[in-house]
Amino acid sequence: MKITFLTVGKTTFPFVKEGCDIFIKRIKHYTTFEYIEIPELKNTSSLSKDQIKEKEAELILKNVKNTDKVVLLDERGKNFSSIEWSKELEKEIISGTKSVIFIVGGAYGFSKTIYERANGKLSLSSMTFSHQIIRLFFIEQLYRAFTIMKGEPYHNE
Repeated sequence: MKITFLTVGKTTFPFVKEGCDIFIKRIKHYTTFEYIEIPELKNTSSLSKDQIKEKEAELILKNVKNTDKVVLLDERGKNFSSIEWSKELEKEIISGTKSVIFIVGGAYGFSKTIYERANGKLSLSSMTFSHQIIRLFFIEQLYRAFTIMKGEPYHNE
């Protein structure tokens, strides 16, 4: 199964990029993984939040195929423990899902268009995190899920 992690905007925090790079390298031992950063929109001061979200949606959808399963990282998504999420991910692999795209939206979240295209929503916490820092949390949890599936000693419980 190919996993794509798509984010709107680049991170300005060097430690986030460095941490993501470490876990991306590790994830690639388990599955095909692609990390896509869509550039932030420029000259948006005259646009409403909804207009910004729709323009971001156009850029997001250029990276999504009809056959892709789309999961949004969203505070209103389903919340799992690391072990539960590992089992959900394993079900996707076993069921033959070819491609899953996990998406982090911009500062204002997702447009209605993106919510309509999504196959699911995932929440990493009931707390709200910045759209930059959540990248590292998600990528680490993805790596953790694979180590749990493989029975490797990374996860302690």
